[in-house]
Amino acid sequence: MTPRERVVAALEHRQPDAAPYHVTFTEPARRAMASWYGNADFESSLGNCLLVLRTRLVDRDVPGRPGVQEDEFGVQWDRSMDMDIGTVCNTRVDPATLSRYRFPDPDSPARFAHFAEELRHRGERFAIASIGFTLFERAWTLAGMETVLMAMAADPGFAHELLDRILDYDMAVVRRALAFDIDGMRFGDDWGQQRGLIMGPRLWRAFIKPRIAKLYGLVKSAGKRVFIHSCGKVDELFPDLVECGVDVFNPFQPEVMDVEEVKRAYGKQMTFFGGISTQKTLPFGTTADTRDEVKRLVRNVGRDGGYIAAPAHDVPKDARPENVAAMIEALKSQQPC
Repeated sequence: MTPRERVVAALEHRQPDAAPYHVTFTEPARRAMASWYGNADFESSLGNCLLVLRTRLVDRDVPGRPGVQEDEFGVQWDRSMDMDIGTVCNTRVDPATLSRYRFPDPDSPARFAHFAEELRHRGERFAIASIGFTLFERAWTLAGMETVLMAMAADPGFAHELLDRILDYDMAVVRRALAFDIDGMRFGDDWGQQRGLIMGPRLWRAFIKPRIAKLYGLVKSAGKRVFIHSCGKVDELFPDLVECGVDVFNPFQPEVMDVEEVKRAYGKQMTFFGGISTQKTLPFGTTADTRDEVKRLVRNVGRDGGYIAAPAHDVPKDARPENVAAMIEALKSQQPC
């Protein structure tokens, strides 16, 4: 089977000949693995199953502020410590200024300029367009985490207005992306932490669920697949996510949920993407631990499809290169099922 055929089989809950997989890296981990392999282009031979097309515009350096970059929303990110995501160091809106704030142009030609060329070179990969910081994350980067959480509890008018404007922007981006020959859309919005939902289930259902239902519904109406990424312990939302049309859930963190039990409970309704421990095994385990974990996940969670093997997030900078190499080799050398 081709990588795309394996993904399709996983999504249709059929047993592929081998589990599809997709491995991505933080910048420090990418440099470490390039050094380990002695090849700066090592990622081209990984055999990843997905082509991920970004819809965000390139961030700009902020003059006079080394390590700080500004995104298209005017949010400034201090990346002097974390060069992959960074730390927000300003706010853009509040209840008094939201009506005057101008969102970026969702139809900007620059946003989609690379799509056609990348799709021409997709090979046998399953192609998805990606929108990060979809709703909740975009809201708190614009207004501040405390402001958004307090508004959900005490100023719902502001929270609803902010989220509605973000939703309008997202819907426009998705409509443009769906005009291309893609297989699905991936949405990124972290709702969880290690022990549960950041805002709790009641507020999530009041502020987030109705909007993702519209957003995911737009994708489903085009006959495409919905991938979502939400870090943390969010498994209490799985029935809601199934109801909203989610096909693939990522990152499937083994530190916050029993991945085998989750697969048994929801494996006929969703496909799970991730599962390889980035908090324990890759940084602190042995190569044998790593190989055993990959084989166990492929064997148990990957049974009857419904699984895309991957680290539970981008490979972190503290992952041991020998463990990352062992993971990659275990994924590439799977025996036919």
